[in-house]
Formats: sequence, structure tokens, C-alpha cells
Amino acid sequence: MNELLIEFLSGFTATNEWAAILPEILLGVLALGLLGAEMALPRSQQTRWIPRLAVWGQVIVLVLAFTCAGCCSFDQREYFSGLIAQNDVTQLMRGFFLLSSLAVCYLGKVYFARQSALPKTEFYALVLIISAAMMLLVQSAHFVMLFVALETVTVAFYVLVAYNRTSKFSLEAGLKYLILGALSSGILLFGIVLLYGIAGSPELVASSHDSLNYTQLMHFVIPNMDNLIVKIGALLVIAGVCFKIGAVPFQIWVPDVYQGAPTPVTAYLAVASKAAGFIVLIQLVSGPFFGLQDFLVPVLSVIAAATILFGNIAAVTQRNVKRLMGLSGIAHAGYLLLGVVALMRGVDWAVYAVIFYLFTYLLASFAVFGVMSLSAAADDAIQELDHYQNFARKHPFLGGVLACGLGSLAGIPPLGGFIGKLFLFVAAFQAGLYGLLIIAVIGVVISIYYYFGWIRECYFSTPSTEVVNEAACPSTAGDRFLLGAFTVASVVVGLLPAALPIIR
Repeated sequence: MNELLIEFLSGFTATNEWAAILPEILLGVLALGLLGAEMALPRSQQTRWIPRLAVWGQVIVLVLAFTCAGCCSFDQREYFSGLIAQNDVTQLMRGFFLLSSLAVCYLGKVYFARQSALPKTEFYALVLIISAAMMLLVQSAHFVMLFVALETVTVAFYVLVAYNRTSKFSLEAGLKYLILGALSSGILLFGIVLLYGIAGSPELVASSHDSLNYTQLMHFVIPNMDNLIVKIGALLVIAGVCFKIGAVPFQIWVPDVYQGAPTPVTAYLAVASKAAGFIVLIQLVSGPFFGLQDFLVPVLSVIAAATILFGNIAAVTQRNVKRLMGLSGIAHAGYLLLGVVALMRGVDWAVYAVIFYLFTYLLASFAVFGVMSLSAAADDAIQELDHYQNFARKHPFLGGVLACGLGSLAGIPPLGGFIGKLFLFVAAFQAGLYGLLIIAVIGVVISIYYYFGWIRECYFSTPSTEVVNEAACPSTAGDRFLLGAFTVASVVVGLLPAALPIIR
């Protein structure tokens, strides 16, 4: 018995290569280091040094991550007894989440300049924990790992969304996100339980004792693709993921949460959380649910069409810019679903089209949210289009960044968002998704109306009374560098897509 136990433990730990998750470990250590620094530093020094430690610590982790990625093979490899798997997609997304958390930490510094009463160290620590959990989430190759990483991200976001405890909007957003997030987690877990139960049945073909591993589950699903419980379980898991990406009919939380959450948290939700959800969705439909294309393609196609139309139409009459960004984010989730459906229809390179779109979305979104952070009042939930009247004349640089960011989101050449949409549309065309393609083009046309409506307020509105948000913070050299970098990168990617070496 002892020999069997030793043999089992030896096999279990043989693939535990901790160096494979070194960036995630370093982010966890950095988060703990920030909490320790808060205890060690005088209160007068915390505001100065904590953000710097968070930002420069992540820069070091990012350099190490890219260095390790350059030295490692991008072939599929599994670690920790099949709990996580690494390939070229996961390596790209690790860099994506590090860039996102870096930008969020910097926006947090701008936000806390007007919120001196709120605790700061916990914010940066939670951002780092979320980044590490997202990096593990996209590497998940087992449903246990997926659920633990996903709930780590979700619980931390519960805190961040309601972080401004002095704002009724933030508290309301936190409560709504908590209730609906718990519901989505329950749906996801119920689907996992159904799959685990049915795949572990010895009466069915290819049943496995480790039925929560993606590879083992795929070997079970393919010969049992007509089983009703398998279809219901897969559908419930997909529904739980659709909540995270804000797809119809699980999008109802998006406008309220985006409005109430602090602007840096809204940016984090809009960019990183959505990206993590889509990578997980891609891994599911190309892994354990590979045999269910005939069932899932029509379902996801309907969801994509409804998401594009709902997000764009609802945003047309919206005046609050944070809610507008939330509704437009729903539409972008619909565009990204085009790539997922195309992948399921056999267009293998569609996964890289999705990743390319996510990177262009990151550049444009953080440019817009950066301007919003600088121009917001103390309660940043109340940001209306009227506040941006005459904005570009008073703040020419910020106005230019905002116009480029919105133009990229709208898909206007020569900005990166245009190329991102083009790649997705080409993938959809190659997959024969002509109906979805027509709906997506209609959605883009509608989106131009409200994006350019915002630009019109900035450049061409001349109100009879001054309504410009005078609470706007003057941009520092660091602000201009960061926002300028996002803008220049968006233009460069639009003119030279190969500058972002993702499309294969």
C-alpha cells in the first residue's frame, strides 16, 4: 500500500514545474509585498511609493514573462498533472493581462488623486491578484482549475466594483454584480456537475475517472454527442461564460456595473475580463466541446446576432458615457463571437483574429478610459456627453486621444480597430457565416452614429452656457506619454498589422 501511495504521489508531482507559472507567482508575491510595504512605510509616503511599486513591479514581471516566452517552445505542454496547459495563445494572453493590469494601476493613481479618503494599497493588490488569476484561467485544462481561477477573479471584482464606498452608484453596482455573478457561477457549476456525473458513468462510452480534464472529457463527448445531459451540461457551462463576456441574454448587468464602478475598474472589466472569457470560450469549444459543433454553432450564432444588435441599438440614445461604453462593449462581444463561431466552422486562424481584435480593443479602450479618468469629477459615475462639449478646445491633446480611441472602436481606417474587425469579418466570410456578417456590418454602421456623436460633442458643440467638466485634472507628462503610446500604437497597428505579430 505504501509503495502504491508513493508511486501515485511521484506521478502526481512529476509535472509540477513551478517555473512554468513564475509570472503568476511573482504577481502574488508582489501583491503581498504591497500589503507589507503599507505596514512598513509612513502614511505620508504610502501614496507616493505604493503605486510606483505596483507599476514597476509589474514591468519587471512583464519583462521576465516575455524573456521566458522567448526561451520556451510554444508547443502545447501540460503541467501539474493536467491542471494547466500552455501554448502560444496562453503566452500571448499572459502578456495581454499584464499590460491591462499595468494600465489599470496607472489609471488608479489618477483616480485616487480625487479620492484621498479611500484605501489605496488594497486596490493595487486586488488588481495584481486578478491579473494572476486571469493568467491561470486562460491556462486551465481542467474544470476544477477553471472554476477556482474564475471565482478568484470574480470575488476580487466584487470588491473592486463597490470600492468607492462613498458613492451610491458604486455600492449599487457592487450589489448587482454580486447577485448576478453568483447566479452565473451557479449555472456554470451546475453544468460542470452534470458533465462530471454523466462522464463518470461506466455505462457510457469512453467514461473516465478524470472526466473534468479537458482532453478526457473531449474523448467522452465525441462518442456521446447526442446525449441530452451532455448537451445541457455544455450549454450551462457556455451560459456561465457568456455572463462574463456580457453576451445576450446575460448582459443586463453591464450598463449599471460599468457606470457605478470606479473608472479604472470599468476599464479592467471591459478589457481584461472580456478577454479572459473569450479565451476560455475558445478553449471549451475547441477542446472538451469539440464534438458539439452542430449543436453549439446555431446557439452561438443567435447569441452573436442578438448581442451585436442589442449593444449597438441600446447605445444610440445613451447620454452617460460610462453606460455608453458598457453597451458598446456588449456589441464588441458580439463581433468577437463571430471569430468563435468561425473557429467552430473550421477556420483555424480565427483564434488569432480574436486575439488581434482583443489587443486593438485594449489600445482603444484604455485610451478612451484614460481620458475619462482625467476628465471625471469626484463621483465619476456621472459623466454625460454634455460634459464633453467644447472639450477638445480646452484640452486639445486629450481630445485627440479620445477621437482616435473612439474611431478605433468604431472601426475607422487607418486605426487598429478597423483591421481587427476586418480580420474577424474575413474569418466569418470564410466560414460561410453570411447572415451574421450582414448583421455585423449593420452593427458597425449603427456604432458610427454614437461614437461620432461623442466626437461631435468634443469638437463641434458650442454651448450657450459653459458645461465643460471643470473638474478635469491637468494631464502630467506620464499621462501624456501613456495615452500617446496607446494612440500611436493603435495607428501603427492599423497601418502595419504585422507590428502586432499575432495573425499566423
